[in-house]
Amino acid sequence: MSDTTELVAALRKRGWTVGIAESLTGGALAAEIVTVPGASETLLGAVVAYATSLKESLLNVDAQLLRDHGPVHPRVAEQMAVGVRATVAAGRRPADIGISTTGIAGPDSPDGQPVGTVHIGVAAPAGVRVASFMFAGDRASIRSQTVAAAISLACDRVRE
Repeated sequence: MSDTTELVAALRKRGWTVGIAESLTGGALAAEIVTVPGASETLLGAVVAYATSLKESLLNVDAQLLRDHGPVHPRVAEQMAVGVRATVAAGRRPADIGISTTGIAGPDSPDGQPVGTVHIGVAAPAGVRVASFMFAGDRASIRSQTVAAAISLACDRVRE
C-alpha cells in the first residue's frame, strides 16, 4: 500500500478531514492525494499560494514574518498549515489536519537560500510540527521529494 493510500485510509478511519496549502509543489500534493479512491471523504480543499502575498491574505501568515524572513522559513510553513485548516473550513468546522509546503525548487534561488531548501508543516489537533529538508536534484525531483515527504509526515501525525 502506498503512503498516499495509507494517509487517506488513516484519515477516513478517524473521520478526519484535511486541507492543503502549497507553494513550491504548486498543487502536486493535492493532485497526489486525489489519486486515491475515497479521497473526497477527507480532502476539503487546497490552496496554491505561490505568491507571497497570498500566504498572508489567504492563509493568515504573519506579514512581519514574511517581511523579515521571506516565504521560505519554518515558521511560514507552520502558519500556512494552521491557516489552511480555517481557510478550507466546511460548515464552519476547520479541517482536522493542515499540510503545507514551502521551499525553493530552483533552478535559481530568489532570496539566496540554497535550491532544495524545503519546509513542510503539519497542523493536527495535538499541535503543529514542521520538518525542514535539503533535497537534491532538479526542480521536478525536489518537488516530487517534497510531496512524498509531506505525505509521510502527515501519515505519522494522523497515526499518533
